[in-house]
Amino acid sequence: MGFKVIRTTGLFFLVIGAIFWLQQPNLNSIGKNHKNYSSLIAFADENAEVTIAEMTQGSEEAEVHIVEYASYTCPHCATFHTEIYPRLKKDYIETGKVRFTYREVYFDKYGLWASMIARCAGPEKFFGLTDLIYKSQEKWTRAGDDAAIVNELSKLAKVAGLNDQKINTCLEDTEKLRALVEWFKTNASNDEIKSTPSFVINGEKFSNMGYDEFSSIIESKISQ
Repeated sequence: MGFKVIRTTGLFFLVIGAIFWLQQPNLNSIGKNHKNYSSLIAFADENAEVTIAEMTQGSEEAEVHIVEYASYTCPHCATFHTEIYPRLKKDYIETGKVRFTYREVYFDKYGLWASMIARCAGPEKFFGLTDLIYKSQEKWTRAGDDAAIVNELSKLAKVAGLNDQKINTCLEDTEKLRALVEWFKTNASNDEIKSTPSFVINGEKFSNMGYDEFSSIIESKISQ
């Protein structure tokens, strides 16, 4: 089932904040002078003016809309993206039958940093970079300290064509970080997300599943 999300949203942010003391990486002095934030809830409670774009693939005319909730540090999410998602993309997204939206869930600062890196590439490269992040999950999540993890994520971003200046700018965007946390908080609450990966298919929520079950559900939605 992947990671479990704490049932009460407020408590979730308080606990995560207390444990991780979410940090925005300063790449010029990483590991030395991080700017610390007391909790995720402090970020979410400040009214961010940044609009977060939905990352979506597929035809707007598709009969089935799948919304995935996933964390870049969730092993089950990595399995989905490396083994099941490519088949769904080929059979349903690219054929115009499914519109697919990816929404991030944040369990820790590393997943949030990965999200900022993926979004830094822009909508056109977001899913390609997301694939790279999941395929390399075991490597970058175990790289060592904060600096090592950011370095590994930056290497993936450079494969997507980003340079150091662009990467630094994205990772140091406090307003974007705050807006992402608020966006996640709202989405997870509205769709009652309690584990990752989770999927909302035409408004109906499902937990993690294999390709055959996905295909069966999609076909049933198309035939309705």
